[in-house]
Amino acid sequence: MSAITFDTHKFIRKLEEAGFDPRQAEAVADAFREAQGEAELATKRDIERLEAKLDTRFERQDGELRLNRWMLGLMLAGVVSLILKAFF
Repeated sequence: MSAITFDTHKFIRKLEEAGFDPRQAEAVADAFREAQGEAELATKRDIERLEAKLDTRFERQDGELRLNRWMLGLMLAGVVSLILKAFF
């Protein structure tokens, strides 16, 4: 996962403008940066990779379902032909 940029200087300035003293503002900024570093966030690239994997998996499943339908159709045709042969 890629890192998300965070402007700590701007964040500290905003906190100081809101009434925090400089030490408090730095402590809050450090705590926020550490918490943000622990969070696992998905980026657009991560989501695109996941979509590609899912598309591949769905395409394979679709192919298997088509094959199963053909096999079921052939088996049903065989059974119907045997029944017709038995009575006619």
